Amino acid sequence: MTYSQPDLPYANDALEPVISRETIEYHYGKHEKAYIDNLNKLIVGSGFEDMELEDVIREADGALYNNASQAWNHIFYFFSFSPEGGGRPTGRLAKAIDETFGSFDNFKKAFVDAGTGLFGSGWVWLSRDNDGKLFITQGSNAANPLTDGLTPLLTFDVWEHAYYIDYRNARASYLDKLWDIVDWDVVESRY
Repeated sequence: MTYSQPDLPYANDALEPVISRETIEYHYGKHEKAYIDNLNKLIVGSGFEDMELEDVIREADGALYNNASQAWNHIFYFFSFSPEGGGRPTGRLAKAIDETFGSFDNFKKAFVDAGTGLFGSGWVWLSRDNDGKLFITQGSNAANPLTDGLTPLLTFDVWEHAYYIDYRNARASYLDKLWDIVDWDVVESRY
């Protein structure tokens, strides 16, 4: 199977000022393309060629895992945003967030704290288990909650290339601004 990079559901400048056109062009256009290209090279002859990407992530290791997970993580990240995003979740997800974290504001603070508290590069995730219980996790490098049997709902990328053009070294400011573009309909559909 050859994996391809999907077109974004919005223009490269549609998320400004939260994420600039330049960041989209480098982050999705170049970094993500490199992960997809490397994945397609590494998967040949690996025994994983005919697997869904999520299964490759769950079962592979080393460079194949890193590139498969990073390819998936970036698509998941960028497809969680919309120029009409922001606000708050509704429905079952909102109820689960309130039950787990006490309030949406408490959840946002815990999520940003997990992202700023991660040393080095990686990801912060909101995921659920099979019973619908919510978890905030963080992981270095290509970490993905799929490997822990969780279902990812939302992720913020905390690799420097995700924010350095727009925010320099102000990771917390970047994380705080991402709430303005989260597409809660997409996130809720994953719950």
